[in-house]
Amino acid sequence: MLARAARGTGAFLLRGSVQASGRAPRRASSGLPRNTVVLFVPQQEAWVVERMGRFHRILEPGLNILIPVLDRIRYVQSLKEIVINVPEQSAVTLDNVTLQIDGVLYLRIMDPYKASYGVEDPEYAVTQLAQTTMRSELGKLSLDKVFRERESLNASIVDAINQAADCWGIRCLRYEIKDIHVPPRVKESMQMQVEAERRKRATVLESEGTRESAINVAEGKKQAQILASEAEKAEQINQAAGEASAVLAKAKAKAEAIRILAAALTQHNGDAAASLTVAEQYVSAFSKLAKDSNTILLPSNPGDVTSMVAQAMGVYGALTKAPVPGAQDSVSSGSSRDVQGTDGSLDEEFDRVKLS
Repeated sequence: MLARAARGTGAFLLRGSVQASGRAPRRASSGLPRNTVVLFVPQQEAWVVERMGRFHRILEPGLNILIPVLDRIRYVQSLKEIVINVPEQSAVTLDNVTLQIDGVLYLRIMDPYKASYGVEDPEYAVTQLAQTTMRSELGKLSLDKVFRERESLNASIVDAINQAADCWGIRCLRYEIKDIHVPPRVKESMQMQVEAERRKRATVLESEGTRESAINVAEGKKQAQILASEAEKAEQINQAAGEASAVLAKAKAKAEAIRILAAALTQHNGDAAASLTVAEQYVSAFSKLAKDSNTILLPSNPGDVTSMVAQAMGVYGALTKAPVPGAQDSVSSGSSRDVQGTDGSLDEEFDRVKLS
């Protein structure tokens, strides 16, 4: 019997060496690898080994040696990220709208021992858990929030799956909703709502544009009035300054003319020149009589130019004569008598003109 056992052991070792030379290990009818004593475990795989029906160990990637007959590979778990399509299902929202929704689930086996002995079919269990969690989460949201809070819905489903699948050695990485199908009538009402919202938004934007336009026009008018008033103010200031400058220039010119005239009168024959000027002005004024008004005030002898010039020169001489100290009162009384006499003669002349 010992020889027979040795021959059997040699045969197992021979098969293991042949398979290690380049061929992949043969798998049993159930799809699990067979114990060929010398085994090579691929990367990112975990092979669960049972010895005499009890869990023994998990084979690491690389070369592994098992005892024939006693050791058996019971489970093979992939440590890669697994993608599972969640079938389409119906769910009712908070506002009683029935939706048809499906998704994609991304998970990974973190503990091969729990994934092998904690649940019979890990992928099926996680898929059912994802469907039930999706129904419960959709029942908490209204239809509008389902579309707006899609990311928060995915995060809630992932948290619920991780809490339940922790004892299975599985971790859900993310869940994505693929398609959401709503009933045709609900879709039509949603389209009408969207169109109404767009029309409302367009109306609001148009009214805001009209308001901004009116504000801009009023602001422009205000600025125009302010600028016009400032321009008018500047114009009036400039005009007043010009008029003041003109008056000052005229006054300076008149003062200079009087100064020149006074200097000319002090020269030789200045009185004769003044008499000539007075005579010319008298003749010019006499020629304009009765042109502007019918009432005319004439002296007693309007044709006597010499007497008028002599009278004017006498007035000029009386004004330019220097007052003598101590004789101011006599001059004043004489001047008053002259004025009274002049006034009397003027009144007589006026009465004579009226009688004529």
